[in-house]
Amino acid sequence: MPEFALDPKELQWCAELRELAATRLRPLAEAGEPGRVNRPLVAALGELGLLPRLFTSGSLDLCLMRESLAYGCTEAETALALQGLGAHPVHAHGTDAQRARWLPEVSAGRAVAAFALSEPGAGSDAGALALEARPDGDGWRLHGEKCWISNAPGADFYTVFARTAPGAGSRGVTAFVVPADRPGLTGEPLAMLSPHPIGSLAFDGVRVGPDDLLGEVDRGFRVAMTTLNLFRPSVGAFAVGMAQAALDATLAHTAQRTAFGGVLKDLQAVRHQVADLATRTEAARLLVHAAAAAYDRGEADVPRRAAMAKLLATETAQQVVDTAVQLHGARALQRGHLLEHLYREVRAPRIYEGASEVQREIIAKELYKSLDQHAEEAGPV
Repeated sequence: MPEFALDPKELQWCAELRELAATRLRPLAEAGEPGRVNRPLVAALGELGLLPRLFTSGSLDLCLMRESLAYGCTEAETALALQGLGAHPVHAHGTDAQRARWLPEVSAGRAVAAFALSEPGAGSDAGALALEARPDGDGWRLHGEKCWISNAPGADFYTVFARTAPGAGSRGVTAFVVPADRPGLTGEPLAMLSPHPIGSLAFDGVRVGPDDLLGEVDRGFRVAMTTLNLFRPSVGAFAVGMAQAALDATLAHTAQRTAFGGVLKDLQAVRHQVADLATRTEAARLLVHAAAAAYDRGEADVPRRAAMAKLLATETAQQVVDTAVQLHGARALQRGHLLEHLYREVRAPRIYEGASEVQREIIAKELYKSLDQHAEEAGPV
């Protein structure tokens, strides 16, 4: 089964990606301006043939890319993932003209994509979107704000979710592809804990027409959720990559660091902590692979499995990195140390693309839905 064992070619490819991340991509990441889109890094991902795979491969392939890149260069992993998140709705729901306009440019690393869902008052509760799409002739005018949008305001286009049916909750949302140069669209960068390109967007009567529509009117929530179902397991893969990097650093450190008259690895308290971290990391990896394989097979329980994978992997990575910092001591808190970097990076995945609390809600909802279905099939008792 693919979720329990990778074949030799997959293992070799992952090793090559980790090497590329460390030697080719990390220098580009370090040369970039914190908090801004790193276009040379995005271009390198295209030149290496990684961006086209976002649209030609399955969820497991995406997870392997994200975990491997995260191990060696979290900025490269994030740049890859954001290209996929922003452009996948065009790939999956766009017209032929929209695909021809944007996907070759995204694949080559020449165009930067963004997924514009969150708002100041609608983060985890995506059904509460307030950005209005007011009717205007054969199209609409967008009025409102988006916030905490990755790659904003430096993207070339945005997949934007707006309300076309007031009071309809998730059933009244429509998706649009909006070029960044549309009149009335402005943005500002936000200074975040981890220095990724994240910003806010303001829509002051931005015109969108039928050619900008992604999917069907009032069916944009489905566009958002199908995209998130694909990417949620791979957020877990990102977390696993960070956890593995922290674990490996901890193994190396505790194997040579002397304290209290001996080497740290010889202390039972240290050995047991390391054993627990390794076990949790491997469990998270297996759950991520299982969820990705289920997505690729088109199984019905993908929402539950994707939520479980993201929940376990991101919570595990937080624990692994935090414990790794503790075992390293003060040196891990110095600016520029791998663990200082990971400590800032690891916090956000427990929030974005659905916070851990939202994942628990999805899991419970799917479990009870399954229970109700089984009860209906069994009939009255």
